[in-house]
Amino acid sequence: MKSPQELAERFRAEGRKVTPQRQRIFEALHGNGDHPTAELVWDEVRPDMPTMSLKTVYQTLHELAELGEIQSLDLGTGAARFDPNVDVHHHLVCEECGRVRDLYADFDDVRVPKATAHGYEVWSTEIVFRGRCPDCTARP
Repeated sequence: MKSPQELAERFRAEGRKVTPQRQRIFEALHGNGDHPTAELVWDEVRPDMPTMSLKTVYQTLHELAELGEIQSLDLGTGAARFDPNVDVHHHLVCEECGRVRDLYADFDDVRVPKATAHGYEVWSTEIVFRGRCPDCTARP
């Protein structure tokens, strides 16, 4: 993920406002590998900016996704997750606690056979592995 300063420059270059609230959201995402929900980002930034609305967080996250700076993920965990890692990768999801981790694996040969593509033009593949994380596996 780009640095908070680079994201601010990108927003300005796109004609978008860079507010202190947005800058704080950029900081909260930088280096975050936990695939947070908007609510988790909001929880992190609120101690510094108690008047920031959840709507501001959602809008900023969706704008970042629209610009290709983060990924918006629906992994079946009950809420959209946001991934600052925009490299091509897949995900491991814990079915008990909802933890999500990045997985780098080569699946270049996964293709939708033309006969079953139903006319879709396919340009990406996402593979999600589901199971139990080490913490949940260790619990009795």
